[in-house]
Amino acid sequence: MKTAVGAKTMTLVQAITDALDTMLDERKEVLLLGEDIGKNGGVFRATDGLQAKYGESRVIDTPLSEAGFVGAGIGMAVNGFLPVIEIQFLGFIYPAYEQIMTHASRLRMRTMGHFTVPIVIRAPYGAGVRAPEIHCDSTEAIFTHMPGIKVVCPSSPYDAKGLLIAAIEDPDPVLFLEPMRCYRSAKEEVPEGRYTIEIGKGKKLMEGDDVTVITWGAMVPEAMQAAKKMKQKGIQCDLIDLRTLFPLDKDIIAESVQKTGRTVIVHEAHATGGVGNDVLAIINDTSFLYQKAPVERVTGFDSPVPYFGFEDHYLPTPVRIQHSIEKVMKF
Repeated sequence: MKTAVGAKTMTLVQAITDALDTMLDERKEVLLLGEDIGKNGGVFRATDGLQAKYGESRVIDTPLSEAGFVGAGIGMAVNGFLPVIEIQFLGFIYPAYEQIMTHASRLRMRTMGHFTVPIVIRAPYGAGVRAPEIHCDSTEAIFTHMPGIKVVCPSSPYDAKGLLIAAIEDPDPVLFLEPMRCYRSAKEEVPEGRYTIEIGKGKKLMEGDDVTVITWGAMVPEAMQAAKKMKQKGIQCDLIDLRTLFPLDKDIIAESVQKTGRTVIVHEAHATGGVGNDVLAIINDTSFLYQKAPVERVTGFDSPVPYFGFEDHYLPTPVRIQHSIEKVMKF
C-alpha cells in the first residue's frame, strides 16, 4: 500500500468524492459518466462539485440508459480512457448486464490480451435506508460469477478511497459496490492525496481465538456490534472484512478458520447463491479437518427486499449474529 502524507476526517461518501477528485486531477484519461452526476452531483452527492471543477467533458451527465452509457464506457476504456461509471443504485444495473457480461468481462480473453477494459462501475447497494425495493438489492453474487471482472466492497472511508483509486488504476473491469448505510454513518481519518489498497486482500478488524466472523459492506458494523457483545460474555471473535468479493482472499479466511475452528458468515444478500457459499467452499477446501462445528450463515431471506415495515426483519442484526455465534460455540 502506498500512502500520502496528511489526513482529513471524512465519511465514506466524502472519501469516494476525494478519490475521484484525486484521480481526475492526476490522470487526464479519467472520465466520470452517469445520470445526474454533473450539476446535481449524483443522487448521493458523491460527485458534488466535480463537474464545476473539471468541466462537462470530464464529468458527463448521461441519458437515462444504463446499457447505453456502460456500453459507451467500455468503448472509451478500450480506447485509452479510464471511465468511472456511476449507477444510481445497484438495482438499476440490470439493463447494463449484457454489456458487462458479454463485453466488459470478456474482451481481454476475446482479443488474447491485445485489449483490456479498465472501467470502474460504481453502484450504491443494500437495504436499511428506507428506499423502495429495487433500490435495495444486494445481488453481488451475479457479478462474482462473471469471470473477468473484480468485485470490490469497502465498509469504511479509509478503505473506500484506497480501493477506488486501485480500481481506477486496474487494467480490468471493477464493480465497486458502495454500502448506502455506511455512506454517512461514521467518520475516520483518510490520508490526503493518492494511496491504494490492494484489491483481493481482506482485513482483520478484531482478533480472537474462539470464532471467526466473516462479512463485508454494511454488515461490518452489525458484526462488530455482535462481536463486542460476545466479548463481554468471554467469547473472542476473529472478525474479518473481506473488502473484495472477487477474487476472495483465501489466505485470510483459511488462516483464521484454522485458528478458531468455528465460523459465522454474515451477508445481507439472499441465502441461496450468495457469496457466503463461496466462502464456505473455501473453508471446506482448505480447513475442513480443523472445524469444531458446522459453519453458520446469517443472511437475508430468499425474497425481494420487503417494504419499510419489514425491512429491519429482513436484514441480519447483531442479535441474529450473536445467536449464530452462540450456536457454533455450543455445538
